Amino acid sequence: MNGKRYIKVVVPLRLDWEPYYLLSDGVEASRGSRVKVVFAGRPYSAVVWETGCPEPPEPGKVRYINELEALPSISENELRLWKFIADYYLCTIGEVYKIACPLGLVRQDRSAKLAKLKESLHDKLSKAGSAREGTKKKAALLEAAEKLKAQISLLDDTLPWEPVQTKLSKAQAEALGALRRAFLDGKPALLDGVTGSGKTEIYITLASEALSQGRNVLILVPEIALSGQLEARLQAYFGPRLYVYHSAETEVQRSIVTDAVRKKPYVVLGTRSAIFLPHNNLGLVVVDEEHDGAYKQDSSPRYNGRDCAAVLASLHGARFLVGSATPSLETIFNCNTGKYARISITERYYGSAAAKVEIIDTTAEFRKNGMVGNFSRKLIAQIGKTLSGGGQVLILRARRAYSTSMQCTQCGEIVKCPRCNVPMSFHKDSGKLVCHYCGARKPSDACPSCGGELRGIGSGTQKIEEETARLFPSARVARLDGDTPGTARQEITESFGKGEIDILIGTQMLVKGFDFPGLKLVAAIGADSLIGLMDFRADEKAVQVLSQLRGRAGRREDAGMLMIQTSQSAHPVYRLLSGLASAVDFENELNAQRQAFGYPPFTRMIDLILQDSFDRRLDYLSLQLASRLKEAATGSVLGPFPPQIDKIAGKFIRIIRITLPRDGRLMAAKHTLRTLVSDFESFHKWSGHIAIDVDPL
Repeated sequence: MNGKRYIKVVVPLRLDWEPYYLLSDGVEASRGSRVKVVFAGRPYSAVVWETGCPEPPEPGKVRYINELEALPSISENELRLWKFIADYYLCTIGEVYKIACPLGLVRQDRSAKLAKLKESLHDKLSKAGSAREGTKKKAALLEAAEKLKAQISLLDDTLPWEPVQTKLSKAQAEALGALRRAFLDGKPALLDGVTGSGKTEIYITLASEALSQGRNVLILVPEIALSGQLEARLQAYFGPRLYVYHSAETEVQRSIVTDAVRKKPYVVLGTRSAIFLPHNNLGLVVVDEEHDGAYKQDSSPRYNGRDCAAVLASLHGARFLVGSATPSLETIFNCNTGKYARISITERYYGSAAAKVEIIDTTAEFRKNGMVGNFSRKLIAQIGKTLSGGGQVLILRARRAYSTSMQCTQCGEIVKCPRCNVPMSFHKDSGKLVCHYCGARKPSDACPSCGGELRGIGSGTQKIEEETARLFPSARVARLDGDTPGTARQEITESFGKGEIDILIGTQMLVKGFDFPGLKLVAAIGADSLIGLMDFRADEKAVQVLSQLRGRAGRREDAGMLMIQTSQSAHPVYRLLSGLASAVDFENELNAQRQAFGYPPFTRMIDLILQDSFDRRLDYLSLQLASRLKEAATGSVLGPFPPQIDKIAGKFIRIIRITLPRDGRLMAAKHTLRTLVSDFESFHKWSGHIAIDVDPL
């Protein structure tokens, strides 16, 4: 090599190969070092992937690297996690790098940050001291000072921490003992605890043990909305050792956490992106609500945070624990095959019974004039009884907006998004029709085809909120859904938890992990929207949502109530919830169906998602690709077929579904599939039109 030092680097781009570079004299870099490179005429921050490389085929085109980036190196465990994600989810390492190390994050020396924050705190306190009492300015300055104090606590190593003591019930203590035995055997574990059984206290105990042993902790939750209440509980135990990491935090705050976990003892509470922090010496990884689909990334790389967390724990030799009141069939499969230990808690922490369930047949209620708008008279009576007794009410409606679609009273046309093959929803607060897929907006004053008057079809959370306020005028009513600003979500949940709201209406985000002491009645309106999906997991997901909803009510001494309004009262999901069918029988029935039709967890599934602005070209090329896959015998190939929503943001969509056996040939088959797709894109000059979704949800 004539003394030349060739290396390979990863750049944050979708490349199936790692570019070669030359290290200039005086530049020393090792695997994981951050370096400045120019690729395709643009500067990038790259990561050294391999050193000591042989001379490349065209050495004359290889550029020199003249300096390192003033950024921390990527650890070997991080690089191994990136490689696993790229190999398993059939993406490139560059795509993983792009999401693992967002370019926007601010990075500064910790001591400099600490000095700057303390200076800002002193300035805010001085100004607050000069401001007049009771003024908005003084309140704002004091609030800003409290936030600065919180940031300083994240950086200050001098703050003390003592091991915590949790008070466990007999059932919790027994479950904890079983978990410890499983961990000693080297097994990951599922904590299958009914809602309200106190899984969080077990997480806290295990996290405290890890910290006492000098090891660190990662606790994952599926959504940001869940982190606020859990953060308050963990903060009481771990104080300055607790760090929160998710996309709603500021770049500076996330940067502080990123730097802190390199050097300090920590418990990180985060969403799926927290697996990419530069973790060191992890002793415990917990995935709460492991069944939740929010752990799956919906753009490349389409990784599942739950499954990647298991790999992360393995890389660090850490204990791995998943928790749920309604475990996924995939996790149950891992337990049944002996890969995971399954520890169950069947009683609630406060000893209350599970909420009673009443199924209301809306078809029968309509016939006997038993409905008032979207509410049955039975539900109205129960809400009134609950409120008069000082209890709170939570109402689930799985559709946001005011009306889920709009229809012309003259020509009968349902207004659809011009860029998506989906009805537009009416939002009364803005007076606009909105597409919930691409965000397009248009006026709602007249039919776009004939100019006729439009009327609403279907009711979303906005309309349910309006009807609730009309039926219960003295009640304090609030709504929480995807239209609620992020800053207001935590305020609403905190107000509901304090009893400052009587009735809360919202979508599925309300059923996940919250603990509201005064909540006595939960209700599902239009529950059939949960089971009417073209999805082999529809019944499983419906049981999970409704069981989680049931678990929100009566979590203290008194039993609560779940009321479900449905037009399909004999459906197996409702029979299970009302106690007419056993959980074991329901689980066995789902497993039998999955096995008979070759669905996960008995196979591995991969979806190829093909998109194009021209539907004819899409149909032609998708048929060509499916034929090529069948010839190559890459597994069972279904399709191409259109998904339920077959056009989004101007792009038509087709799916090719591949199922592969769970055996030792899986990785080889996946590698063959990736090569076929890459060659197909290259041959037809169709790059960027095919997305690979491994283990789709």
